[in-house]
Amino acid sequence: MRLLSRILSPRLEATAHCDLPCGVYDPAQARIEAESVKAIQEKYQSSEDSEYRTRAIMIAEQRSELVKHHLWVLWTDYFKPPHFEKYPQLHELVNKATKAAGAAGTKGSMDPAKGQELLDYIAEIDKIFWETKKG
Repeated sequence: MRLLSRILSPRLEATAHCDLPCGVYDPAQARIEAESVKAIQEKYQSSEDSEYRTRAIMIAEQRSELVKHHLWVLWTDYFKPPHFEKYPQLHELVNKATKAAGAAGTKGSMDPAKGQELLDYIAEIDKIFWETKKG
């Protein structure tokens, strides 16, 4: 049975945004998660309950990871070389946004100002995204 499992198990595992290239992309997915993070940060600040605060940290970290995932999907699957040529700041902008959702940002801080910084980066990406959809 073990031999059969080894033979039939996949040699390469791949993950994707969806099972088929659907072509449906939108920075709103990242924005919604980032809005959730900021709201959690604000509620964390107004709570004295240690159990609530621990849970808030865990959820904010999870949501921050989802923000990074959605931004990476846009960066790797949606944006193409012509977009990067027209918007040369896009690479750095996505890098800053994903870092703002990482350990030095919302994943590692319960400061709502970090949440707002992330939302500001996503708003810039959103503007570029919709400009690329026009043309």
